[in-house]
Amino acid sequence: MSVLLIILGFLFFVGLVIVHEWGHFIAARRAGVEVEEFGVGFPPKVWGKQIKTKKSKFLLSINLLPLGGFVRLKGENDAATSQGSYGVASLKDKTKIMVAGVGMNLLAAYVLLVIVALIGMPQIVPDQFGVARDSKVTRQVENKGKVTVARVVGGSPAEKAGINRGDLVQLINGNKITSPTQVSDITKEYAGRAVEIKLQRGNEVLVKTVQLNKVNTGDGFLGVSGQSDQKGVELRRSTWSAPIVAAGVLKQFTVLTFNGLGSIVSNVFSGHASKAGDQVAGPVGIAVVIKEGSKIGVQFILMIIAIISLSLAIMNILPIPALDGGRLFVTYLFRLNNWKLTKEKESVIHGAGFAFLMTLFVLITVLDVKRFF
Repeated sequence: MSVLLIILGFLFFVGLVIVHEWGHFIAARRAGVEVEEFGVGFPPKVWGKQIKTKKSKFLLSINLLPLGGFVRLKGENDAATSQGSYGVASLKDKTKIMVAGVGMNLLAAYVLLVIVALIGMPQIVPDQFGVARDSKVTRQVENKGKVTVARVVGGSPAEKAGINRGDLVQLINGNKITSPTQVSDITKEYAGRAVEIKLQRGNEVLVKTVQLNKVNTGDGFLGVSGQSDQKGVELRRSTWSAPIVAAGVLKQFTVLTFNGLGSIVSNVFSGHASKAGDQVAGPVGIAVVIKEGSKIGVQFILMIIAIISLSLAIMNILPIPALDGGRLFVTYLFRLNNWKLTKEKESVIHGAGFAFLMTLFVLITVLDVKRFF
């Protein structure tokens, strides 16, 4: 059953790529831009067939590297002047073509989350959005809301106060702790001050007074890593509120994704590149997550696919050369400054962006292999 779910997850991932490119395909045809090729995966080409319709014809190709997909348009640069090329399309149509893939990924994520809400939404983040009046718990968990100390940094305020690995964190300055993020959030609020921390160690209840760091040196203000002691994943099923729950969860994970990106960038520029590496995952990492998630059931697989679809939408809209957002950003930048965007300039800009993304992909894959094997 687990193998079947992993295969299903991979097929859904490929489906997300097709959905994304289908958005570009439809938007381009509506704008009068000719589509020359619709490719699944990246070259070299394994199989191809000319597809003819009443309005146009294009090459449908299956390619060897399953890292994405593409839609090749006629005159795929701003300098192209022939009829039916991308270059002669209006700025409005170019914008529609570029954002259509992102829109399709957002739509796919939303539809999947509606389905997941109907069959049982896994509760994978603290205070996950839901409609209490229409929420039925279909799977209970053990130790819900319990947070333990996973790691104590040497020389940290936590170590000096006698906090040990495995201690159950109950209260920080009177605030009940039910999720690991609360530990970092609350200690940040009291940075540089003394706080009272209530712990449980075995059958013994302890109260420690800890003088927090004034600045975060990379290990937080307390110097611990908290982890949830929860066993299993709670499932909540909705009926009439499923569309509302899906919208709320989509918004919640969008915010979390942007916060995560901000944290990654912050760690890179503050000299904590290894921590940034721990915050990202590539195909190997995704496969491991899907494998572990398959033990929970199809609900988790569908939710992960929905989150991946959302992540694809967010990443593609970022102003990174070679991505949709990057192409749009370059087009607007040159247009606003009345600069001439030649085919050569565009090739250099997006070629460099593609090389950067491929290098990043290889590095993330290597990190995944080291992390999981």
